[in-house]
Amino acid sequence: MNLIWFLLRSSWLNVAIAGVAGSISGVCSAALIASINTAIRASDPELSQLFLRFLGLVVAALATNLISQFLLSGLSYEAVYKLRLQLSNWILACPLRHLEEQGSNRILATLTEDTNAIADTIAVVPFLCIDFAIVVSCLVYLCWLSWSVFLVTAGLLVGAMICIQLLVATAYGLLERAREEQDRLFKHFRAITDGIKELKLNVQRRQAFVAENLQRTAAASRRYDTTSMRILGVSLGVSQLLFFVIAGFLVFGLPRFTSVDVTVLSAYILVVTYLTDPLQRILQILPGLSRGSVALQKIEKLGLVIASRSEEILAQPTTLNFRKQICLVDVCYTYQQESGENFTLGPINLMFHPGELVFIIGGNGSGKSTLAKLITGLYVPQAGEILWDEQPVTDKNREQYRQLFSTVFSDFYLFEQLLGIAPDLLDTKAQNYLEQFQLNQKVKIDGDRFSTIELSQGQRKRLALLTAYLEDRPIYLFDEWAADQDPSFREKFYNQLLLELKRQGKTVLTITHDDRYFHLADRVIKLDYGKLV
Repeated sequence: MNLIWFLLRSSWLNVAIAGVAGSISGVCSAALIASINTAIRASDPELSQLFLRFLGLVVAALATNLISQFLLSGLSYEAVYKLRLQLSNWILACPLRHLEEQGSNRILATLTEDTNAIADTIAVVPFLCIDFAIVVSCLVYLCWLSWSVFLVTAGLLVGAMICIQLLVATAYGLLERAREEQDRLFKHFRAITDGIKELKLNVQRRQAFVAENLQRTAAASRRYDTTSMRILGVSLGVSQLLFFVIAGFLVFGLPRFTSVDVTVLSAYILVVTYLTDPLQRILQILPGLSRGSVALQKIEKLGLVIASRSEEILAQPTTLNFRKQICLVDVCYTYQQESGENFTLGPINLMFHPGELVFIIGGNGSGKSTLAKLITGLYVPQAGEILWDEQPVTDKNREQYRQLFSTVFSDFYLFEQLLGIAPDLLDTKAQNYLEQFQLNQKVKIDGDRFSTIELSQGQRKRLALLTAYLEDRPIYLFDEWAADQDPSFREKFYNQLLLELKRQGKTVLTITHDDRYFHLADRVIKLDYGKLV
């Protein structure tokens, strides 16, 4: 049912037109069976007229079938297209901390596995609608032939469908559990790709990871999938058997209880036999519908959770001003660590001015990265406030406030394409920066993208720094940027690049452990267990 509402939300008018066309196709198909049944008993003079009616019904059934398929096919994939974009926009608008709590493996599984499952399911919807229309039309024809025989036949069909539906419902529950295991599998797959060096260097760790994590989760997923598919296979076999049971009852059983006209009985046998194919196709589609329903349910659940936390998004970039200062006033932030313990940063009272070079130092786990995310607006303070040129940063202007910052975090992502950069900057400044950062022998700029990003971590950080330079924003924040640089370029970073940014009037915030360069900073801010020292 949720898949139907999903399509209706996309375009109820197209669904209605396709539904009408599919219904007409089903009626025409049922009328074709009726014409065949009539032609069997007709005399020669009547056959020519019946033949013309037969041809007309064939053309009508084919035309309406194609109309229904074309409309629903286009609508279905349009709906999936909109869903993917909507989900991506929800994620982009969701607060960073909430995304971190959801987990990248769950989000990635939703964007790939679930949307693909829905796309596969949507592909069979046109055929499902047409088959359903055929079944309904044939049942109406059977009722018109003899309502008493129809009641018996309908009762048997309803009983058969209830049995089949019970099996399908059981399989549906197992598919939901299999989908939960797939989220865990994505997490393990990421561990394989991200932790491949550590796994290769430690046999015990690798064996334990495979046996206790990967194999156990994959086995659970296989068990649920296999059991559900077997149950659905049983339901398909039972459905085939039940149709023959119904046909056998009409031939051998029903005449023992009541008198039935032979022509009516033969028509019933013909229609029930004809219905076997569309009903079996419907039942074969049910596993895919179950998977699609589970996937859509997962997407809607994640989407509602994410959308409920969405923030204001700028439609167009605006001119940004940073004239006076940024103030953190009694800012506090608490979150649960992986160990289960709560970590609290704050209360923090800080002020940053244009043209200032500030170093942020502290031990591991002292809260430096959390403070950086609060300063840049990626985290929202749970207490206190941030003032931007004496104006509070709120949900209304937080997205605009973030545009003040160019950053290179320790876990940065390097885009291969230089997105959002003016083309004229790529031809002039970008080439100069490549030479300045000693990358011009390894990387070229082809159009609006780097020729390669397959470089060492230190060189990738230089490309990320180049991107930050091209953004040319009032405030720069670097998180352990120099950690992966060779000694000569580390020296250049502190003694030349940071000081040049300062001379340009930029505010530069640098998280660092390099105490030999602390004298270059206007201020050194030290954190210890979430407190300013």
